[in-house]
Amino acid sequence: MNAILETTFSVIRTHFSTIVFFTNILLSLIIIFRERKSTSSTWSWLFVVNLLPIFGFILYILIGRGISSFRIFKLEKQSRHGFEEEIKQAKAAYSKDRFLTKITDNYVIGQLLHMLFISEESIVSMNTDVQLFTDGREKFDALIADIEKAQHHVHVEYYIFRMDNLGKELTQALIAARNRGVEVRVLIDAWGSNGTKMRHFKELTAVGGEVVYFFPLILPMINPRTNYRLHRKIVVIDGQIGYTGGFNVGDEYVSITKKFGYWRDNHLRVRGDIVYSLQNRFIMDWNSQHQHEINDSSAYFPKTDASGHITSQFVSSGPDTKREQIKMAYLKMINGAEDEIIIQTPYYIPDDSIHEALKLALLSGVRVRLMIPNKPDHPFVYWATYYYSASLVRYGAEVYTYENGFVHAKTIIIDGNFASVGSANFDYRSFSLDFEGNMIIYDREFSQRLRHDFFEDLKVSQQLTIERYEERSLFIRFKEGIARLIGPML
Repeated sequence: MNAILETTFSVIRTHFSTIVFFTNILLSLIIIFRERKSTSSTWSWLFVVNLLPIFGFILYILIGRGISSFRIFKLEKQSRHGFEEEIKQAKAAYSKDRFLTKITDNYVIGQLLHMLFISEESIVSMNTDVQLFTDGREKFDALIADIEKAQHHVHVEYYIFRMDNLGKELTQALIAARNRGVEVRVLIDAWGSNGTKMRHFKELTAVGGEVVYFFPLILPMINPRTNYRLHRKIVVIDGQIGYTGGFNVGDEYVSITKKFGYWRDNHLRVRGDIVYSLQNRFIMDWNSQHQHEINDSSAYFPKTDASGHITSQFVSSGPDTKREQIKMAYLKMINGAEDEIIIQTPYYIPDDSIHEALKLALLSGVRVRLMIPNKPDHPFVYWATYYYSASLVRYGAEVYTYENGFVHAKTIIIDGNFASVGSANFDYRSFSLDFEGNMIIYDREFSQRLRHDFFEDLKVSQQLTIERYEERSLFIRFKEGIARLIGPML
């Protein structure tokens, strides 16, 4: 009897191994030929599914397949609310060279404007007024004060919205606005805000506020869309005031929690025609979830009363588009630098194009300064960041770790003349998987303000030298190695 059982189990094991073997081959072929991923991403997935046959297969089914497999909304099929006439008029003006004369003395700026405007229809605003926030408490104090003055609508979009002290404070401001008759809409990413439930907004929805989750997690552990996240941070008030940048809603962003200490970020308050771009982006994101859709948007695009002098563009990107617009903007900025590139980012896990562009800049005599955190908020992500940052040091880059808490700013400054501030990190996820939004500011005075703040941060940072890097432990070297291999999946 024992011999029969042993023979039976042996046959089962053999067949199971054969099934796993051929399943892995089939999956590998699918990854290589069907998904059309980048080479680095393809190799990462091949590594995982073959090293961990069963787990790798499950992981790929959950988060590895392309977004197109799930028929997620496409931008070209959506109406660009409030923009049709503005785009028509702006393109007519562009063709006659009427509105670029004061800034196209820099050919890189001229080409960047052209690329983002003509190819991506990112409207150029020349009357932008910009206020920069580097402290979370100051940013949210200003935001809540603006909400308290709202008269028509407040549109809120965040990746993370925690219902902690700050979340409750912001929600109460929204409830008070709704009680005054102001329209209130809140759009939050279901994965980033997975601890926040609809019941937490019960008081707001009871008075007529609307709350929608982006890609709701009905079955989060088997929902393939969880890998595609709404990472934008946008607030629009009365179509006159806009907020965008890096701060989410949570106590850590106002430096209350002990885990990260002081939270260093960049966030913008803007006025002027650029608010139309933020409004348009919010409405498209809102309508994409097909709940309480906005069909008549005329009331949300009033004539702006701003009199700023800064030229700006808002550029968005995501897995629903064919081009990686923000990555392309970063590349154009890096390749156009003549003297200096300054980057602040919590995650530096670049694809080959960004990494090689920075190396080429260094070899060409351009000074590159990069600031990253000194501690991880996501372990493997951090060690991949550490590895890629150190590789730039070997080419002459100055890399610094921020020691005064956690640096979360996503900023690039070129030659002290123009800059980008927004939600997109320098990593595969921001370039390909997440829905992002960045503001590009073509203004030397504002860029110098960002540059000044960077140098203030240097006073509480430590330079990453090759000697310091080589002192890392064997365990850290192991984590780095794994992180580097799976970097395109992080």
